[in-house]
Order: sequence, then structure tokens, then C-alpha cells
Amino acid sequence: MILVGQYDSPYTRRVAVSLHMLGIAFERDMRSVFGDFDSMRSTNPLGRVPSLILGDGTALIDSSAILDWLDEQVGAERALVLPVGLARRQALQRMALATGVNDKVMAIAYEQLIRPGPYRWPDWVARCRTQATSGLAAMNAQSWPADARLCQAWITAACTIRYVRLAMPDLLPEGRYPALDAVSRRCEALPAFQSCYPADYAVPKSA
Repeated sequence: MILVGQYDSPYTRRVAVSLHMLGIAFERDMRSVFGDFDSMRSTNPLGRVPSLILGDGTALIDSSAILDWLDEQVGAERALVLPVGLARRQALQRMALATGVNDKVMAIAYEQLIRPGPYRWPDWVARCRTQATSGLAAMNAQSWPADARLCQAWITAACTIRYVRLAMPDLLPEGRYPALDAVSRRCEALPAFQSCYPADYAVPKSA
């Protein structure tokens, strides 16, 4: 199978980490959403990442759908999100917070880096910052026991933390959210995360 997307996307990265954690081999297609937009739409009509191209040529799109398919392939005992129960609902809630933060940080980045200066909307940026900050605080308020099973909630949270620290570090400095610091340290030390570090950045000595 082939994973389409670059690891500077937290959505692509969480799929890649999950593939490594589950021991599923894959190849990489590093087309860029911006640099290869027309080609990207031949894989995903929306021109977004990630996509996972299966051996029969089927292309799965959207990281949530891909992760659900992976869990289905490995079965309930190895699945990174449990199929039923309170633990599943808690994991989905944490993943929703993390992906929501991603979306708001991306919206800020697009506004500041892509939209022409005269058309930027400071009030919108401020609103997105408030939403991202609120999401990070809510993530930090969750319980993240150091001996907990490393499920998808941890993977998605860690990918979000790293993305925010690369894209907008003032939102998530070391020490502001101790629980998130601990999540990042635990996850980023693992080979599955180290092998999927964004290519434009050096792997840090400590997360």
C-alpha cells in the first residue's frame, strides 16, 4: 500500500505512525497539496491528504476513514480505537479535540501565509487562536496516565502537539501544558514517531 502525503501534515503523520505501530508495511508518495494539486486530485478529488492506496488500487481518503479501516484489518484486540464502550468514547473525544486544534492552527497559517496581506482578517485569526488555545487547555485537562495503552488518542494528540509546535510555537511552549508535554515526550521517543518526523525539521533530542 502507498501513503500519499507529507509528514508536516498531522493527519498524514498520524496515519503513518499508526501503520508503524501496527506493523503494516507501506510505501510513500510525497506529493504536495500545493505543489502537486492537479496530480493530487487524481488520487483524492478534494486535493487533500492523506490518502492510502491499497494493493488493488482503491484509494481511501481522510485520515479518520483510513484509521478506521486499519483497525478493522487488525481486529478488535489490536485496534488503536476500541470498538465499543467508555474507553472508545473517551478516545474519540480526545481525538476530536486534537483534530479541532489542527484545523484552527491550519486556518491561521493559511490566513497569514497564503491570503494576500490587504485581505487578512485579524478578528478571524484571533477567534481561531482562542479556539485552538481552548482546545489545547481541554486536552491538557484530560488524564494521560504514563502506563496507559498507547491508543489512537495518544497518537493523534502527539501529532497535534508536534504540529502546533512547528507551525505556531507560541501557542504551545514547553511548560504551559504539563500533561501535553508528557504525552509528547512519551510518544516522540518511540521509533514509530521518530521515523515519521516532518522532513523539513531535524528530529529533536527531546520532545
